[in-house]
Amino acid sequence: MKKAALVVVTCLSVAGSGLAFAHGDVVPQPVNTAGLTPLGDTWLEHNPYRKGHAEYEKAVDLGKSAYNQNCAACHGLEAKSGGIAPDLRELESGDYGDEWFKERVINGAVRDDRVMMPKMANFLNQEALWSIRAWLETVALDNQ
Repeated sequence: MKKAALVVVTCLSVAGSGLAFAHGDVVPQPVNTAGLTPLGDTWLEHNPYRKGHAEYEKAVDLGKSAYNQNCAACHGLEAKSGGIAPDLRELESGDYGDEWFKERVINGAVRDDRVMMPKMANFLNQEALWSIRAWLETVALDNQ
């Protein structure tokens, strides 16, 4: 009986460890933002790459690639979360969603002293992060 209990505990530990390390253990990948107008170091309040902006299409294409390299491991392919991290398709489009997005990419997320999301602004420039936001708005549920 003790051996069976040990097997169950071992299996649960192995299964649970995948969840424990699945979040926040991402090595940010560089994003080439050449071709987008530099935005500077001071963060803009709202996404400059909204539909209608001259660089919108380029930003969306770049944002999709940057998302896949840096965000999909936790937030899911096409921003469809598997339950580990928030489903970013649910992020509100427009200025309110920009406020939340900006706060999260600058400050990250920590829960119980565990990094749930790194401070992505420490690794990616404003152009890359706003491009990700531009792409996210193309898959947002409120745009469907």
